Order: sequence, then C-alpha cells, then structure tokens
Amino acid sequence: MLIVFLGCTCRQLQKPMFFFLMNLSAADICFSSVTLPWIITSILLNNRTISLTSCVMQMYGFLSFTSSEFLLLSAMAYDRYVAICNPLHYYVTMNKRFCSGFAAGCWLLGFADTVPHAWFTLRACYCRSNRLNHFFCDLTALLKMSCSETHSIERITYVEGAFLGFGPFVLTLTSYVFIVNTILKIQSTEGRSKAFSTCSSHLIIVVIFYGTTLSMYMRPTSTFSLEVNKIITLIYVMIIPLINPVIYSLRNRELNQALKIIFQFSKFPGISR
Repeated sequence: MLIVFLGCTCRQLQKPMFFFLMNLSAADICFSSVTLPWIITSILLNNRTISLTSCVMQMYGFLSFTSSEFLLLSAMAYDRYVAICNPLHYYVTMNKRFCSGFAAGCWLLGFADTVPHAWFTLRACYCRSNRLNHFFCDLTALLKMSCSETHSIERITYVEGAFLGFGPFVLTLTSYVFIVNTILKIQSTEGRSKAFSTCSSHLIIVVIFYGTTLSMYMRPTSTFSLEVNKIITLIYVMIIPLINPVIYSLRNRELNQALKIIFQFSKFPGISR
C-alpha cells in the first residue's frame, strides 16, 4: 500500500517502471486478501464452513490475480529490457498510453482467463464429500472433490497455461537474457555487479513464482497430491507477496529517496519556506 501511495503522490516516481510496480503491488494486495483473511477468520472463530458460491468466488479471485501477476511480471521484464537494451528510445516506446494499455491488458486477460474454471466448478457435482482438503478454495482441491467429468476443464487449463503461463515465463526469461548480455558489456565493475545483483534477485522471484504455480496447475488431476500441493501453495500465497516489495521496491534508490522525503515531511509538518 505504501508503494502504491508513493507512486501516486511522488512526482519523481511517475515513470513506467514504477507504474508497473504499483500494479504489481496492487495485485499482491488483492492476491493475499482473497485467501489470508478468510483463513485467519476461520481459525479464530473456529468456523471452517463456506458456501459453494463463496468458495467459487474465492477460487476465481485467487486464480485471476495469479494470472494477472504472471502477465505483470512479464510486462516489468519487458520494461527493464527496453530501459537497459534500448535506452535512447525508452520514453518513446514506454509512453503513457502504451503502459496504460499494457497494464489494462494484463488485468483483463487475467480475469478473463479464469472464467471457464469458475463456470465449471459452480456447475460441477460434488457427490464424494463436502470436506475440502485444503486451507482455501483451490481449483485442485475442488477437482478432487468433483465426481463430474474433469477432462474438459483440464484441457482448458493446459491450453491457457501454455499461453498465459509458459508464454509470459519464456518472454520474461528472454528479456533477462538480453539484459544480462547488455550488462556484460558494461565497463565499470561496480556497475556490472550492481546490475547483476538486481537482475539475479528478480530472476529468483520470477522462477519461484512461475515454477511453483505452473507445477501446481499444469498436471493431470490423477497425479495431484493435495498434501504436497498445500506446501507448494504456501510458498506463492504467503512468501512471494512478502518478498516482492523488498526485491522490487525497497532496494530501489529513487523509492528510498521518496520515502525519506515523506517521512521528513511528516516529522516536520509545520515547517515551510
């Protein structure tokens, strides 16, 4: 929330990189808010029941924000590619209209991508049990409970995963290959090591997020192990949104300067020139 606030209020952060960073932060907030408050409330109140409609809505929101984050990470990688590999045309290529359309496309595709999954799970028959073996309404757990035919929704998941999962992943990795190739040409040892440190941090987060998510949903239902899935899910439900602000934001010099200005102003609000 602080990153979104700074991006909206600080003029020096009105840049394409911070625009996409604000969108990623918003996705992280929504991504966590779909599951964690319900989990905490159900534990505190000792009430772990949920209606099918609410369960499907939770699953739809979770998958939608996950898909949007997939695409936003790819958009951020492309932004860094243009900034590092083609800096003279950066502000021409990454103009305000292009960035707004790019971000809007990420959100719209993310929410459209999961409509078939919500429709299927809402209309499916659940005659085996009403006990969900998961800590939130995940697609894999709902498919395990269903006694309806699941091959069609699995095929849809594979096709969408290939385009909106592996596609952005490959584009992101390709962008970083070109970025690393450009970094190797930097003469300054200090500049090269700093750039490598930043890129390696980004790549670690990207690989963990894409790897854990794709390994969850790009497998046949027959091979699902819900106990293993719950452990994997914890990684990208709790750990990724926690690390993202540190890796992408708090290590950024411009954002740290904006933070200092905000805190100095709040400390001395009555001082004026």
